Amino acid sequence: CSVIPKTGRHSILVLGAVLLMLGGCSGPALTDYADRGPRLVPEDFFSGELSARGVVKDRSGEVIRTCDADISASWDIAGVGTLDEEFRFDDGEVQTRVWTLTPSDNATSYHAEAGDVAEPGTMRWSGNAIHMNYVLRVAYGDGTLDVRMDDWMYLITPDTLINQTTMSKWGIDVGEVVLVIQKK
Repeated sequence: CSVIPKTGRHSILVLGAVLLMLGGCSGPALTDYADRGPRLVPEDFFSGELSARGVVKDRSGEVIRTCDADISASWDIAGVGTLDEEFRFDDGEVQTRVWTLTPSDNATSYHAEAGDVAEPGTMRWSGNAIHMNYVLRVAYGDGTLDVRMDDWMYLITPDTLINQTTMSKWGIDVGEVVLVIQKK
């Protein structure tokens, strides 16, 4: 004899299934990459001149733009990094962004901000991966739109990094950017 009525048992089963599905939707943790190599040290990879090539996808996964970029990266004596980026898109648009990476209290993160970043993020790294999450203000129609950027970077070789960024608004994925960044 069960203490929970049949309808209650059904509700518990449905709730359990929903919780399992939600747990399956959670993304990777940065610590999942702790033992992966080659080891990514931001100050080493993001140093000097880099180039990038990539695609922008809409929410259905269709490529809607391509781009290339030049990145000039440097670090000052206090450990503050600057990434000066110029993106050129296939439709003629040019975007520039200058990131300032300021060391935080621990040895594996930076406070990351740029002029068009409405909500600065934190750059954290472990093993061969970097994770950043921030809000980017983008031109939209006659105004702007704030878009959440979930940025993952993976060092593939000492000179090549893959950058995959999911863009979302109100918790709904609206697009993706995939870049290959290489040291010149």
